[in-house]
Amino acid sequence: MTARRPPVLKLLAGTSRPDRAAPEGSALPALDGVPPAPGWMTNPHARREWRRLAPILTANKLLTAGNLGIFVQLCALQGRLVETWVDGATPTAALLMTHRAHCVSLGLLGMTPLPAAKPGNAFTNNKRR
Repeated sequence: MTARRPPVLKLLAGTSRPDRAAPEGSALPALDGVPPAPGWMTNPHARREWRRLAPILTANKLLTAGNLGIFVQLCALQGRLVETWVDGATPTAALLMTHRAHCVSLGLLGMTPLPAAKPGNAFTNNKRR
C-alpha cells in the first residue's frame, strides 16, 4: 500500500481532483517558519542540508509538525552519506534507499512532469496476419 500524497503535492504536480479531496481538517497544518536545526545535529553536512531544504519545504507548505522527524532523519542521513563518500567508501544500498524513501515521503522526488502524449495511435504498426 502506498502512502497518500499531501494535497499540496497534488496541486504542484497538477493531479489534484476535487472529487478525491480528503475531508477538511484531516491534514496537519504546515509550519509557518523555518525551524532551527536540532542542537544534537553536529554533522556539518547535515546542518548544511537543513539550511538548504528547510526553507524550500516551508515555502511549499510541505513541512509539518508530523513530518519534521522524517526531515531531521533525512538531513542526518545526508550528512552520513556525504561523510561516507568523502572517506572514499561506498554507502550501503540500505542507506541510499532509506534516503530516497525519506525524500519521497517529503515530496522531494517524483515531481517530474509527464511527457506530452504523441498524437495518433501508437499501435498502428502492430498489425496481425
